[in-house]
Amino acid sequence: MNHKIIIFNPRSANAKHRIPNSILQVGASIHGKYDYVFIDGNMEKNPWKTILEYFKTGDFKFFCSTVMPGPQLKQAIPFTKKIKKLYPECITIWGGYFAANQYKVSINSGYVDYIISGPGDVAFPSLLEALTKNNLEQIPKIKNLIYKKEGQILVTAKEALLDQDNLPDLPYQYMNTFYSLKNYLAKTFMGTKTLSYHSSMGCPFTCSFCAVVPIYNARWKGKSAISIYKDLSYFKEKYNVDAIEFHDNNFFTSRKRVINFANLVMNDNIQWWGEGRIDTINKYSDEDLIIMRKAGCKMIFLGAETGNDQVLKQMNKGGTQSGQMIKDFVLRMKKVGIIPELSFVLGMPAKTEKQVYQQILWDINFIKEIKKINPEAEIIIYLYSPVPTEGSELYQQIIDAGFSFPSSLEEWIAPSWEKFDLRKNPLTPWLKPYMVDTIKNFETVLNGYYPTASDFRIKGYKKELLKLVSGYRYKFDIYKYPYEIKFLHKIWKYRQPEIQGFYSE
Repeated sequence: MNHKIIIFNPRSANAKHRIPNSILQVGASIHGKYDYVFIDGNMEKNPWKTILEYFKTGDFKFFCSTVMPGPQLKQAIPFTKKIKKLYPECITIWGGYFAANQYKVSINSGYVDYIISGPGDVAFPSLLEALTKNNLEQIPKIKNLIYKKEGQILVTAKEALLDQDNLPDLPYQYMNTFYSLKNYLAKTFMGTKTLSYHSSMGCPFTCSFCAVVPIYNARWKGKSAISIYKDLSYFKEKYNVDAIEFHDNNFFTSRKRVINFANLVMNDNIQWWGEGRIDTINKYSDEDLIIMRKAGCKMIFLGAETGNDQVLKQMNKGGTQSGQMIKDFVLRMKKVGIIPELSFVLGMPAKTEKQVYQQILWDINFIKEIKKINPEAEIIIYLYSPVPTEGSELYQQIIDAGFSFPSSLEEWIAPSWEKFDLRKNPLTPWLKPYMVDTIKNFETVLNGYYPTASDFRIKGYKKELLKLVSGYRYKFDIYKYPYEIKFLHKIWKYRQPEIQGFYSE
């Protein structure tokens, strides 16, 4: 076999799709050095057929896949397994959060040869060089790598995060030869052509419920504002984009970078959205927030997690966030006209069943307080799903409570575990069915009384009817059996941004 490379992005959604930045980053690391092809499972009717056609040429040696938790597993796992069976000489390489966090079950599967754990800008080309030149003694020296040797799983040292401005440009035009870039630019509530973009790596915090922590170890590095603007200008000039989603783990880490970017796009009529922390952005001045809004910052996704200070401590949220700060912050957002999109994590473990339920009810009431302060605040509700941050106090709590992860990759693609990855069915022994029902029923009523602004189809009479139907329930805390609201959501195909992203077309 020759040494060509397939870089695969498994299907992650059934709706309009975003530019697959993860595989673009991988491609950038080897562009001009190795022959490779992109396959985007989101854009292919039959990605397995496309993969097989490449392998039948006899030119391909490597199958490389990004693997995120949830829907991507449904293609990544069976495809990798079948490739290894049909082409045993093929070398399979995985990257992404699932691969890094569930590396033991991945490597022990027998069909995943190597895992890039964290950024692969150096690790991936270094591994390819060692394998193609048969310099296997170099492999243990490659950082950010996990593999198996003589029956033992080896985890190499972590590499320091690189200067993001000095990395190669993403191969947008090469991607365009496989899939038209304009087909990735969706109409969303922010604009008619929305660009998906990644401007930084990592996060400087160590929340014990977050899958990013084991990969980056509280490190963060971002592109400069001018570098971001350069890429955005390219898409604005060539494709007339008018909105951008920043899918960084923490876009707002550097205030200076954010304000510089805001000033650069001030007159470009660009709407933008990003993810951040409340206690970080709360340090921004009112003038900063006004500048951001004038520059097009329309909504910010924020990890509120809970308004309960004791539970925040249990989560090891770090920083200075508190329940009172959340209230104060959403009021600040209301005054400047930026929509705060707050995610809450309900169903944390506690000493007793009663305490678990009391914490859930406490946060439901807290969410209603937030909506009273700022009705425009978006609320995203997740059920707590453990991540394997071994060594943390919270991790030990979940193990002691009887929780365990699947022992095989095949088990991960069972429907129940897909819902686990989407944080909609945690399978945790302390969260009882009646508790899950309470959370989901409240969420249904909440989404009826306050439909998400990101689904721009739900407006006018639809919004008014939903509010009318759910108003009595919401005001008097009657959440059981909200079938009439579910019916309206179903016929209008209401979109839940927490599991489906923004509605787009």
